[in-house]
Amino acid sequence: MSTNLKYNRVLLKVSGEALMGDLPFGIDVDTTSRIAKEIAQAHAQGLEIGLVIGGGNIFRGLSASSAGIERTTADYMGMLATIMNALAMQSALEHIGLDTRVMSAIPMTTVCEPYIRRRASRHMERGRIVIFAAGTGNPFFTTDTAAALRAAEMGCDALLKGTKVDGVYDKDPVKHADAVRYDKLSYLDVINKDLRVMDASAVTLMRENSIPIVVFSIAEKGRFGEVMLGKGISTIIGS
Repeated sequence: MSTNLKYNRVLLKVSGEALMGDLPFGIDVDTTSRIAKEIAQAHAQGLEIGLVIGGGNIFRGLSASSAGIERTTADYMGMLATIMNALAMQSALEHIGLDTRVMSAIPMTTVCEPYIRRRASRHMERGRIVIFAAGTGNPFFTTDTAAALRAAEMGCDALLKGTKVDGVYDKDPVKHADAVRYDKLSYLDVINKDLRVMDASAVTLMRENSIPIVVFSIAEKGRFGEVMLGKGISTIIGS
């Protein structure tokens, strides 16, 4: 374990949109490869890493539900999209030599392992990257909630949320030039101000387990490594 790293074990939540790169939808191989290399650099220093990847670049259950697909069915379709992203990231990580396991909350033994908490923890202890797919395995819960749940179950030191912006703002920085970024927030600030950086259920779960949430830009090269060293631009949500 590198003494320079701020954390020992983390759960990295990556939005599905982050894998698109400049594409309008789907998976950009170059972007996925770049993120994999940054994960590898942190892993080489001794960091234990679990991953949860969203599915919004392929399918959005909530949007499909509003368009007429039954909500439960739409959510299951979204879970399948996360498995596709997980397999793509596994391929990118293994291509550069990292031992990786995809564990799905929906049993799919032909392509990945079923999620078993003790087995997942053992994989991480042995230095494997574990990608948790299919959300919680239940409809009506987002991948943010799944990331919070897995972070708590794995005893992670922090939940890292990699997005397209470099932290939490008081309003959408893409639409408002005067948006202000927060360096630090409390869990209650996020909930009471309805900042929507993560679902309220995810924030509450992290609060109950005293696990900080670090929001940073995974779209910017090198930012993940900086955050692992306690540097770089991010927003830290804690007590």
